[in-house]
Amino acid sequence: MMKRRASKVIRVGTVEIGGAEPVVVQSMTKTDTRDVKATVRQIRRLEECGCEIVRVAVPDADAAKAIVDIKKKIAIPLIADIHFDYRLALESLKSGADGLRLNPGNISDPDRITMVVRAAKERMVPIRIGVNAGSMPRASEGRGSVVQRMVAAAMEEIRLLESLDFDLIKVSLKAFDVPTTVEAYQAIAQKMPYPLHLGITEAGLPWAGAIRSAVGLGVLLYDGIGDTMRVSLTTSDACKEVEAAYEILKSLKLREHGPTLVSCPSCGRSETEIVRLAQTVERRLKKVQKPVKVAVMGCVVNGPGEAKDADVGIACGKGRGVIFRKGDKVRTVEEPDFLEALMAEVDRI
Repeated sequence: MMKRRASKVIRVGTVEIGGAEPVVVQSMTKTDTRDVKATVRQIRRLEECGCEIVRVAVPDADAAKAIVDIKKKIAIPLIADIHFDYRLALESLKSGADGLRLNPGNISDPDRITMVVRAAKERMVPIRIGVNAGSMPRASEGRGSVVQRMVAAAMEEIRLLESLDFDLIKVSLKAFDVPTTVEAYQAIAQKMPYPLHLGITEAGLPWAGAIRSAVGLGVLLYDGIGDTMRVSLTTSDACKEVEAAYEILKSLKLREHGPTLVSCPSCGRSETEIVRLAQTVERRLKKVQKPVKVAVMGCVVNGPGEAKDADVGIACGKGRGVIFRKGDKVRTVEEPDFLEALMAEVDRI
C-alpha cells in the first residue's frame, strides 16, 4: 500500500496542498496573459475539465496587471509564473495572484528575492521554488551531477526564504530526462518538509509526452512523493494536460475523476468490431462527469470477468453481448444494440 510522504500543508487560494490532501492537478494557460478575454475563456474551460490550480505566464508588467481582471472572472487559484524580473512578482502580488513561481536560475539576487518574499509574506501568498535542469544558476556549473546541482539550487533558495521567516513554500525540480527528474525529487524529498510539485518539463507532444510523464510521475507518486502535478504537453488544448494527469492519478487509485474505460486490446478471438465500439464509447463518456468504470470486452476469455468488475460492462460475442451492472448480468443484446444498451446502463447509474 502506498504511503504518502509527510509534508507541510500550505494553502494556494482556496486549495490546500500537502499533508494528507489529495494530489492537486494543475495546468498552465497557453494564451497571452495580456489578452484577458482569451485567458479567462481558457481558464474556464480548464475549470470544466477538472483543473484545480492554473498558472499564467507573466512576461511583462501589462501581463502582471491583467491578473486583476482575470481573477474577477475565474473560480480557481491563479499562480503567476515569474522569470528574470523580480518586479513582475511584486506587481503580480499587487494584482491578487494566489501564488508565485520563482526560478532560482534567473532570479538570484538575494536582495531582490528578499523584497518579493516580504511582499508575499505580508499577503500570505505561497512561493514555488521552481528549479529546471535547463536553467540552473550559473554559480552551480561544474558542481556535481545535474541532480546534485538541482537539489543544491533548491536547498539554497529554501534556506534564504527560511532565513526571512517564510515557510509558505512549494518546490519543484523538473527535467526532460525521466531518471534525472525522479532522482532529483527522491533526493530532495529527504531533505525538507515542504510540498512538492511534480512535472516532466517539456515532455513533448500529447502521445509521447503523456507516456513520458506517466512513467516519471507514476514512479514518484507510487513512492508517495508529490502533492501537486502538471503534465506539460505541446498542445493548444490545455485540457489534454488535465486529462492525462487524472488518468495517471486514477491508475494509481490516488484520485477519482470522471469515467474510466476498460477495454480489451482486440485479438483473433474477437468476433465483433471491438476497437470501433471502444472508441465510440470513449467519445460518449467524455460527457460524463461522475466517476464510473465502464468495460468494453471482446471475447469470452477475460470479457465476463472484467465486465463484472466494472460498474457497467459489456462482454461481446458473435452477434450478441451480455450487459453487466455492478457485477450482475442485466440482459443479453444483439450486436446492433451494443452501444446504446451499454450507454443506457451508464446513464442509469
